[in-house]
Amino acid sequence: MLHLRLITPADRTDDVVRLIEKTVGATHLVVMPGAARNPVGDVVTCDVAREAGDELIGGLRELELDRTGSIAVENIDLSLSKRADKAEDEAPGEGADAVLWEHLAEATHEESTLTVTYVAFLTIATMLAACGVMLDNAILIVGAMAVGPEFGPLAGISTALVQRTPHLVLRSLWALLAGFAVAMVLTAGFSWLLDGLGLFDRSMVEAARPNTAFIWKPDWMSFVVAFLAGIAGTLSLTSAKSGALIGVAISVTTVPAAANAAVAFSYTEYSQTWGSTWQLLANLGGIVLSGTLTLLTQKWFWARQRKTEIA
Repeated sequence: MLHLRLITPADRTDDVVRLIEKTVGATHLVVMPGAARNPVGDVVTCDVAREAGDELIGGLRELELDRTGSIAVENIDLSLSKRADKAEDEAPGEGADAVLWEHLAEATHEESTLTVTYVAFLTIATMLAACGVMLDNAILIVGAMAVGPEFGPLAGISTALVQRTPHLVLRSLWALLAGFAVAMVLTAGFSWLLDGLGLFDRSMVEAARPNTAFIWKPDWMSFVVAFLAGIAGTLSLTSAKSGALIGVAISVTTVPAAANAAVAFSYTEYSQTWGSTWQLLANLGGIVLSGTLTLLTQKWFWARQRKTEIA
């Protein structure tokens, strides 16, 4: 269940209440006239089944409540109510399959903006991965994958493509490309520093490195893994199962590939640099493609399911 807290102008409250009352899956409607002070208006609260949430939120936006008042949505972890159970039973579809597009757009907006914190996390992850590839240490590679925040912009690109918002695609793409560029430049400098301290040397780059050699040797399996990871990551976002994102993060070699490209470049090992770059591009492309196709499939499936159940 979702809990909605609305601030409505007094002249829009009746329209809002009627919309909630006719929404199948909505319950626990409360109206508090004149309770809001900033902005001035009435406060309306209700609970709604997740599978009916997107339709209700869309209707509220059509009433321009997001401009004239406020729409706040939060998940209900526990609701002990027969009315809530009845509302969920009556709502068409299954809550686990429902996509809250407004929530998805908001979540990906926050994660796909080029910020100092985002660049810092990506840079640290890339430096950790650089240590991992130089030491041929798979544990460090996995740790770097988990730290990397790059799935946010990738999900932002997929979401913006499905919603047909080109400016959001460009914003997410900018965060992705600029973030990796800064992280790789700083990692190259990091490798030079450690070389000067005697912790890195050319022999480490030229070694066989059996545990991490796959990073600069891309093949079709790299793309397949990235494609599957993109599906899992997108499903975790749309179903609010964020724990699955950790598994997604450690299954693709985006950050390690960027790290090896930077380190190899610092030692003029350009064959490894190009191989790692292709690995990076294959992973990024696979995730964006699968994420976009997953969202399109969910959108089609949900529309068909609702149409079938309503009929």
